Amino acid sequence: MQTLRDWLLEAPFSLGLSSGFFGFFAHAGFLSALEEEGLQPRAAWGSSAGALVGGAWAAGLSADEFSRVLFGLRRQDFWDPALGAGLLRGQLFQSILEGVLPARTFAQCRAPLGMSVFDVRTRRTRVLQSGDLATAIRASCAVPLLFAPVLIAGRPCLDGGLFDRPGLLGARPHERILHHHLASSLSWRRRGGPLLDAPRRAGTISVVLEGLPRVGPFRLSEGVCAHRVARDATRRILDRPLSGSVLHVPSAAT
Repeated sequence: MQTLRDWLLEAPFSLGLSSGFFGFFAHAGFLSALEEEGLQPRAAWGSSAGALVGGAWAAGLSADEFSRVLFGLRRQDFWDPALGAGLLRGQLFQSILEGVLPARTFAQCRAPLGMSVFDVRTRRTRVLQSGDLATAIRASCAVPLLFAPVLIAGRPCLDGGLFDRPGLLGARPHERILHHHLASSLSWRRRGGPLLDAPRRAGTISVVLEGLPRVGPFRLSEGVCAHRVARDATRRILDRPLSGSVLHVPSAAT
């Protein structure tokens, strides 16, 4: 029977990374396992946490290089409270991005990249594929109430995961995509319906790693554990036979 590794080696594939608050540690662990095995995507799609990791990879950082940046992250590095539409201005976050991303714009990236943002005025999701990279990532990660909206071409934008949690809105129909879907551990979100489900689309294999440690601005210490758990679980599933388009994998943390 065909394994996930077989499927990935069969033809070029794109990487899809969902939103999920501070799930970027798990995304980086997922990508680290792929890179260790020489399984490099041809393009990346994502929203929020997925836009951050996918954007860093497309900009030229390896998963391990970006993981080291994440491991050194402290709350005071991005915590810039101010009065306004969000608790944080987001300027410190943007400064971090500008300091670590090898590419300044989408056009300078080593691979095609698309990320979702929510346009506040039109109340619709937009897919960004050009312009300033750090600003686009910051906008896609602008969780309502936590971060202030970010201006993209003069229009205020918020977290792309609001209405495109998978981050795949810009992907072509039938595009071959390996998607890492961050499962929500919050009970009210689990009652939210299909918006929170792993995507089921032609050509896409979705991986859901269950039981990942919860990480947040006041639980950054759990990030290293989330990265390790995601990396190890991804290693295990590469030689697992495919039994459908969505792979639910219990992690060692459960």
